Amino acid sequence: MTTSPKWRSVLTPAAMAAALAAAALASGGTVYADDHATPHPPYPSKPVHPAHAPQPAHPAKPEHPGKPMHPVKPEQPGKPMHPVKPEHPGKPAKPEYPAKPVHPDKPMHPVKPEYPAKPVKPEHPVKPVHPEKPVKPEYPAKPVHPEKPVKPEYPAKPVKPEYPAKPVHPAKPVYPAKPVKPEHPVKPVKPEYPAHPVKPEYPAKPVYPAKPVKPEYPAKPEYPAKPVKPEYPAKPVYPAKPVKPEYPAKPAYPEKPAYPAKPAKPEYPAKPAYPAKPAKPEYPAKPAYPAKPAKPEYPAKPAYPEKPAKPEYPAKPAYPAKPAKPEYPAKPAHPEKPAYPAKPAKPEYPSKPAHPEKPAKPDYPSKPAHPAKPDYPSKPAHPAKPEKPDYPSKPAHPEKPAKPDYPSKPSHPDKPSHPDKPSHPDKPSHPDKPDYPSKPTHTKHQDKDQW
Repeated sequence: MTTSPKWRSVLTPAAMAAALAAAALASGGTVYADDHATPHPPYPSKPVHPAHAPQPAHPAKPEHPGKPMHPVKPEQPGKPMHPVKPEHPGKPAKPEYPAKPVHPDKPMHPVKPEYPAKPVKPEHPVKPVHPEKPVKPEYPAKPVHPEKPVKPEYPAKPVKPEYPAKPVHPAKPVYPAKPVKPEHPVKPVKPEYPAHPVKPEYPAKPVYPAKPVKPEYPAKPEYPAKPVKPEYPAKPVYPAKPVKPEYPAKPAYPEKPAYPAKPAKPEYPAKPAYPAKPAKPEYPAKPAYPAKPAKPEYPAKPAYPEKPAKPEYPAKPAYPAKPAKPEYPAKPAHPEKPAYPAKPAKPEYPSKPAHPEKPAKPDYPSKPAHPAKPDYPSKPAHPAKPEKPDYPSKPAHPEKPAKPDYPSKPSHPDKPSHPDKPSHPDKPSHPDKPDYPSKPTHTKHQDKDQW
């Protein structure tokens, strides 16, 4: 810290300024605190919501009327009355189960005694020595393969002949000009149709009541005119397609060599015959059932009452005759189509040279024969099965009684026939169509070759 007079003169005004600032802040804080001490006036309370008016009670629903009793059917003579159903006894009461006995308390488990130590297990006896396996029989030694023969040298290939020079193709023929299309004949003037016959007078129709006048709809607003579509530029003229050249004819393939003959199949031994099946045992015959008691006959049904006759329908009025249709005029014949020009002939190509023959393949060496296998031991015969015991005979079934015939039903009266309908008038026949000219016989492939 310095005590020089120069620093003292600087520090004195700074301290004074800090003291003055602190005094001003303290006075301002006290003034602000006095302003907050005054309380605000209370807010007005909300008004009380008025209570809802009392609503009237719902009207009482009327009681549902009771169902009417079923009418009592009158007694009909000749018909048996239905038997009265007995009253249902209802479910029987459940028996009361005896009370369970009170079991005494179980005694505590006894403490396990200390068992003596387990005895020592004896040592296992020594296993006997197994006999030695028999020695396998020695099979005869395989024969030594003979030495492979030396392959013969293949013969030298023949010199390939030179192909002949291609001939100069003749000039292609000029496509002939198409014939001029003939002018179509002038169409004949249509003849005047005959006057239609006078319609017959039909009976007057009933006059309907006048309809109410329909109100006029407001006029539609005028829509703006559509913009004019710009015209597309003209299509450029493409150059004509070049004429396709004619393909040469395919040469014939050389004949295939014959395949070597297949070796003959070895003859297998004949199949052994199976043993004969044992015969089935004969079961005893089924016994007859005992006779059932006779069924009582049903009472005869009463006859049905006769139906009343249907009234006859009134005859329908005859339809008025329809007028005949006028005949149609005949159609003109179509002109015939012109014939297509003939196609030019294709040039012949030179034949290919024959293929050289292949050398013969040498035979393979023969394989050595295998030794014959030893025969297997024969199996022992199975023991014979015991015979089935005879079952006891069943009682005979009784014969069923004959069913009584049903009573015959009464015959229904015949229905009256309906009146015949009037026949419609015959329609006039349509005029025959003319025969179209025949189409030229050509395929799609010919059209492709043409273009």
